[in-house]
Amino acid sequence: MTPVTSGPMPAGRHSGVAETSSEARTAAVPRDLPGADLVSAGIEALRRGERTVEALLVMVGARRMRAAGLDIPPGLPLGRYPEHALYVAVAATHPQDAHSRYNALVRRLVSFERALESLYSSANPQRVVLRGDAP
Repeated sequence: MTPVTSGPMPAGRHSGVAETSSEARTAAVPRDLPGADLVSAGIEALRRGERTVEALLVMVGARRMRAAGLDIPPGLPLGRYPEHALYVAVAATHPQDAHSRYNALVRRLVSFERALESLYSSANPQRVVLRGDAP
């Protein structure tokens, strides 16, 4: 997709990086999961500093995907609600059916996240702990 806007990304780390009890896990995006095409495109857009619909979608699910083990680049400056930024981007290009397109994107993201969590929890039953969520 065409970038919504472009610009350099801020330096620094994003909160919510996934860690196991010993060290952070990172993994490539499994290509056979539902929605992997959107997530891969979003991660690449984030690495280039582009504000695309796919990049915004990845920002919506960044915390959960990091917790499952994916290496998600630091995000764009979106404030507290990346969901709102995603909706605005979708509405800018598809004003007549923004709501249904937004919902379809979020459904694909949730399907990807669930499949990813299932894949990594089966491969590594060690509990994933988010910083700040430790017992």
